[in-house]
Amino acid sequence: MDDYYEKHGAAYFERTVRIDPASFLRPFADRLPAGSTVLDVGCGSGRDMLWLKNKGFGVSGLDRSPGLAGLARAHTGCPVRVGDFRTFDFSSQACDALLLCGCLVHLPPDNFPVVFDHILNALNTPGWVFLSLKAGQGQTADQAGRIFYLWQPKILEKILEKCGLHVLDSSRTVSAAGTGESWLGYVLLRSA
Repeated sequence: MDDYYEKHGAAYFERTVRIDPASFLRPFADRLPAGSTVLDVGCGSGRDMLWLKNKGFGVSGLDRSPGLAGLARAHTGCPVRVGDFRTFDFSSQACDALLLCGCLVHLPPDNFPVVFDHILNALNTPGWVFLSLKAGQGQTADQAGRIFYLWQPKILEKILEKCGLHVLDSSRTVSAAGTGESWLGYVLLRSA
């Protein structure tokens, strides 16, 4: 499973790059001050980076897959580093906002609070976060064997509060990829 995005990077890129992220990213972008710097963690195809770049934000990315990072870099013209968000030195970053769009879906709930707090080390204060995770209970697997962990809003919101984040906007939407899955989306603020 760990190698899925490297082995199938080109297909994943093609499957995701043309999805219009406006419906789920607009509430986030509307909250950001003009010229904000955004780090897209798990940037995948770079789709969201390009959309934010076209809105005037300074965007960079991070992806575990060297192949996907290269495709995202070529597609967006933005800097994209290769690294695993579980071990990457986020304290060396300084951004106004973090984009965590579906990148934590494979992270078991027991590991989520520590890893999420680790990623927050990149965030300036004040700082904004967009977080999206699949809605539901337990876990599910796809045909490729990828495991996805599902979240209930009340459980997730307790973790967010413990990390010092305030919910500015939340939504529950059907997947923009047309798969029928429900996604939870949060625009968050860390003010102190």
